[in-house]
Amino acid sequence: MRVSREEFEALVEQALEQLPEEFREALDNVAVMVEEEPDEEDLEGVGIDPDDPDRDELFGLYQGTPLTERDGFYSALPDRVLIYRGPILRACDTRREVIREIRDTVQHELGHYFGLEEHELPF
Repeated sequence: MRVSREEFEALVEQALEQLPEEFREALDNVAVMVEEEPDEEDLEGVGIDPDDPDRDELFGLYQGTPLTERDGFYSALPDRVLIYRGPILRACDTRREVIREIRDTVQHELGHYFGLEEHELPF
C-alpha cells in the first residue's frame, strides 16, 4: 500500500482528533510522532528479535511514564508515542485498512500513556 508521508501524518492527526474529548484534553506532555521504521533497540525493547526475518511487525511504541505512575512532582521531557509508517503500510492492502490500523495503533499506544497494560487493551 502506498501512502505519502504527508498523508500518513495527516491520518495520524485525524486519529488524534477523533479521540473522545475527555481523552484529548487529558493528553499532556506527550508527543505523537511518525517514524518510518522501528530501530533495533525499539524492537528488542518489546521482545522482538530484529534479526528474525519472520518477526512480527511493530506498528507503534509508547515511551515514557504512564499517568498512573506520576506523582505531583513529575517533571520530564515529553513522553512519546511513535507510529511506524513502514510496518503499517506493509500490513495493509487498502487505504481503509491503513486508516483503521493508524487509529487502532494511536489508541493502543495512548492506552499505555493512560496506564493500561498490554492485556487490558482491546487491540
